[in-house]
Formats: sequence, structure tokens, C-alpha cells
Amino acid sequence: MENVPEYRALLAVDIARSAGRGDVALRRIRAALWAALREAFARGGIDREACLYQDLGDGVRVTLPAGTPKASLIHPLAHELSVRLAAHNRLAAPPAQVRVRMALHAGDVHIAPDGTVTGRPLEVLARLLDASPVRDALAVRPEATAALIISQHFHEEVVCQGRPGIDPESFRQVGVREKEFTASAWLHVPGAVTPRAAPGEEDAGPAAPDRTAGPESREASKMISEASGHGVIYAVQNGTMHITGTT
Repeated sequence: MENVPEYRALLAVDIARSAGRGDVALRRIRAALWAALREAFARGGIDREACLYQDLGDGVRVTLPAGTPKASLIHPLAHELSVRLAAHNRLAAPPAQVRVRMALHAGDVHIAPDGTVTGRPLEVLARLLDASPVRDALAVRPEATAALIISQHFHEEVVCQGRPGIDPESFRQVGVREKEFTASAWLHVPGAVTPRAAPGEEDAGPAAPDRTAGPESREASKMISEASGHGVIYAVQNGTMHITGTT
């Protein structure tokens, strides 16, 4: 019997800078991540028992049950996961603290009888999770516990639809170039109104005033001061003063 593809939402989570901490620390940060995920799934109304998991060592890939509202993976799940990891980190020693990259995508995948999931959407998910913009987002925001990147497809179907609890202005479009994969994606840092630009993409700030333009091309700034009954003095930017008498 032919294996018919199924449309599923996909989530990947990876612990940032997990290498080099040692086995004891790795077990603790994995336990903290799984505990936070269980709580976030519960708050999001997601049946975690119906999910399909692939352990990534220092993270996990999750294939959500059919019919899972994709919006729930951003709100409340991403926010809840970030909040719970922040609570863990406040009480944890540095080697046991957890910060994560998250990626979201959706598409047609093949699910084998043993629960193995395959398909092109999983490749897209992996490239998103490893993309430089989401890594850089954590690097420039040391206070953040999570950074989320979503595919263009996910953005169009969820963020653009005005779902409650999801602010489109908190997502920034980024370019992803990983191995053979090139695409646009959207970056979100839970708890931040506008994600900070990645290194090399920072806003250059307001343009400097044009010092070469003549007086007629610049708006003169005017200062008005009262002349105690004798008149009003107007001083314009180029130094000229006009005195108007009053009766």
C-alpha cells in the first residue's frame, strides 16, 4: 500500500552552545529542555503523546499531530518555552543554563508505520534551525533564552493572518543560505517587540544632515524671543536678525 503524504506542522529545538559542557551538564540541560517543552505543550493544548519525536542529542525534532493549530506553536508555545527556560536559568549554574534556537515549518511528509518521518519539509526545517540569523539573534541578545525562525510558508499561513497573541511587527525577514538551501524566513525573539538586527545587518541610524546644501535647501530653525515691549526679534539659522516693531 502506497504511503500517502500527510500535511503536518514541524518543530525543531536545539540547545545553543551545548558542546564542551561535559556529560553531567548535558544530561541536566536536556532534562531542563524536556521539562520546559512538556509544560509549554500543555499550555498550548498540544497532545504531546500524539507527537512524533526524533532526539537530536542536544535538541529534538517534533512532528505535530494532524490538525494541530499552527498558530499555537508560536503563541503560546514559543513564549511559554522561553519563560520556563528563563525561570530555570535564574536558579541554574552557568554550565546548566539553557538557551535554544527554534524552527517552525509545515508541509507534506511521509510517516512510516514505525513512526519514522521523512520528506523535503524536514530538510527545510534543519536548514532553518542551523541558519546564521537565528544563531546571531542569540549572540546579540544575551538576555534572551530563545530565538525562533519560521519559514516563509509558516509566516504566510500564521503570522500574516492576524492571529490573537501574535504580533507581526515582532518578526523580521531574514535571508537563509545553508548548504544548497536558499530562502527567505522570519525571525522572532520571544519577549522582544522588534528583534535586533544580526551582526552586519544593524540599522545605520539616522542620516547625517546635508552640510553641502545651500540655505534655501534647508529648513531654517527659528528662535523667537520677546523684546520687552519694543518688538519681536527673529533670528534665523544663517545668522540674519529681523526686528519688527510693535505699537
